[in-house]
Amino acid sequence: MSGISSFFGLQTSLRGLLAHQGQLDVTAHNITNAATEGYSRQSAEVESIVGLKLASGALAGGGGAYLGGGVSISAYRRARDVFADLQFRGQSTVNGQATTTAKTLETVELALNEPGDSGIGKLLSRYWDAWKEVSNHPEDAATKSALAVNAQALVDGIKALDAHIDQIRSHAADELTALTAVGGDILANAQTIAHLNEEISTAIAGGKQPNDLMDQRDRLIDRLAELGQVTTTDLPNGSLQIAFGGVAVPLLVDGSTAWAPTPPATQLYATPSPGGTVGALQTLSEPGGTLDGYRAELDAFVNRLVTDVNTAHGAPFFDVVGLTAGTIAIDAAIAADPATIRTTNVAGAPDGANDVALAVAALQGGAADRAYAGLVLHIGSDARDANRREAAASAVLESAIERRSQVSGVSLDEEMANMIRFQRGYQASARTMSTLDEMLDTLINRTGRVGL
Repeated sequence: MSGISSFFGLQTSLRGLLAHQGQLDVTAHNITNAATEGYSRQSAEVESIVGLKLASGALAGGGGAYLGGGVSISAYRRARDVFADLQFRGQSTVNGQATTTAKTLETVELALNEPGDSGIGKLLSRYWDAWKEVSNHPEDAATKSALAVNAQALVDGIKALDAHIDQIRSHAADELTALTAVGGDILANAQTIAHLNEEISTAIAGGKQPNDLMDQRDRLIDRLAELGQVTTTDLPNGSLQIAFGGVAVPLLVDGSTAWAPTPPATQLYATPSPGGTVGALQTLSEPGGTLDGYRAELDAFVNRLVTDVNTAHGAPFFDVVGLTAGTIAIDAAIAADPATIRTTNVAGAPDGANDVALAVAALQGGAADRAYAGLVLHIGSDARDANRREAAASAVLESAIERRSQVSGVSLDEEMANMIRFQRGYQASARTMSTLDEMLDTLINRTGRVGL
């Protein structure tokens, strides 16, 4: 064999050293980032090198050959599964919407406080019981005073519930505004993604592989997916276009540009629902939405209660203009003097007449009670359904996380095994280089000396 440099083997061994060193460096990077959120396991891919072409006659049979020149790292790749990412982000959107809805409706249930001593159901029952006491003692001023006290407690309870639901709606609307406004999480993430797009495209144009920058970008896209539906489109230069909330125009991110959402949010995320946290907050807080619907049902109950009691009383017991939960009030005359509460509508009736008191007491279990029971059932049913959806969405999301982790996650056991394997390879390459060095030393410094 001829035409082969005496130093060729050294270069081959050096390539082995550098390749194994690069693999060890990547392994160390994986181990140190094993617990880093959004980190994708990386690997150094190697390929063999055809180092030297041997001309015809180089081999004993007269033929030529290609002599291998060792190995080199061809790429540093991160482990990602595009389908697993799509599945995770889609389910993250579903889970974000379900979780936000369930937590909000849980707060409404707590405000409702049913069954409970301070719930409207109990206050309403005490109010009807007070009318029964008045029917038993129509001439007793103390029973009428007790009735007025129970009526006021009922009014206060209704107003408090209405105020609590409105406050919950207001908080949901404020959170929606904070997310979608300029400076909110959506645009802040979009601006960071746009900046990363620029860095990534610059790195790729320079022949580099910005794996860690891509991980940072994917982590921000995951956060956006929790807030609302996300659609990504790859661009040739390595950057991305991102549509948010099912709205294709304007794009939330277009390469190195991030677009500010146009307030109010409903103009940008109108229909279909953007899903995620944003979609849940819209559904809960928008005019005519879930929480406004509960307040409308509460108003309908108050209207029925005021109308039925005033009709049976034959004169205003509740203020006739207070037909909503926010305006209900006891008639001013009764509030000033409970003795004006009527117990009979019969002119010239003898003392002890109680036909009015009996008529009002008989309203218990009627239309007003059924209206309130319907509201309680509606809220309870919605809350249970939301909890069920949250549990189901969470379970599917955990499955999606596990699937993605199997591809992109770091296994310390696997990395330790790789570390030992690459260490042995490095040691073997170093030993080869040492052996070749000794051979060259003999060839250069000792060949031709007497006695050898």
